[in-house]
Amino acid sequence: MGIDLSKMKAKLDRLQSKGERKSDVFWRPQDGEQTIRIVPTPDGDPFKEFWFHYEVGDNPGFLSPKKNFGEDDPLDSFIRQLWNDGSEESVRMAKKLSARQRFFSPVIVRGEEDKGVRLWGYGKMAYQELLNLVLNPDYGDITDPEEGTDLVITYGKPPGAQFPQTNITPRRKTSRMMKSDEDVARSLDSIPDFTTVFDRKTPEQVQAMLDQFLLSEEDAEDASTETSKYSNSSSSDDKVTKAFAELLG
Repeated sequence: MGIDLSKMKAKLDRLQSKGERKSDVFWRPQDGEQTIRIVPTPDGDPFKEFWFHYEVGDNPGFLSPKKNFGEDDPLDSFIRQLWNDGSEESVRMAKKLSARQRFFSPVIVRGEEDKGVRLWGYGKMAYQELLNLVLNPDYGDITDPEEGTDLVITYGKPPGAQFPQTNITPRRKTSRMMKSDEDVARSLDSIPDFTTVFDRKTPEQVQAMLDQFLLSEEDAEDASTETSKYSNSSSSDDKVTKAFAELLG
């Protein structure tokens, strides 16, 4: 059997793009409608789950060593101490620092096929909607390269809502993932590596971030004793949104 030149080209493309920015790896929907196709993964599970800490000072989101890898984690230990303390302030801080769940899938964005396969990050409600869709026998395997289904993503903030919402609508007709077999093979071979796209911190690095965070919280308390440090939930949500955007470049 001869060499698969499309795979060789994909390898060369990845080699030459090692300096790419994180923003080139991830896709975030813009306001309005966009159409995507979820790309199948070799393990049969294109819906990957990760846990991130977002509000440890000014650091961007990072993978939870405990939740993702079962490693010793000083931040996880500190959060459990806060829960065990049980005071109102401790519970608020524990909620603020606890890891949050995000899901990621490799996708091709229609009209932007030249940008290749990118990773789409979304929340639990979109995840449940996607699972219900793939388990619906009327649609079959929506990721199938030959007879899969494109998804229309409607993203935006409805009137009166505090945060944007994501609605997912499958196309009525099935379609090929890409026009040619070569493009399909190239896409399947260029899925970003989930194990390397996110920063993985050592316990020592997490401890250093936690120490710096606690020092900054003490400074904030000394500067103002009239404002609650942890009770402003809307401000907390805004920080998480910003941190997630920084995480994705």
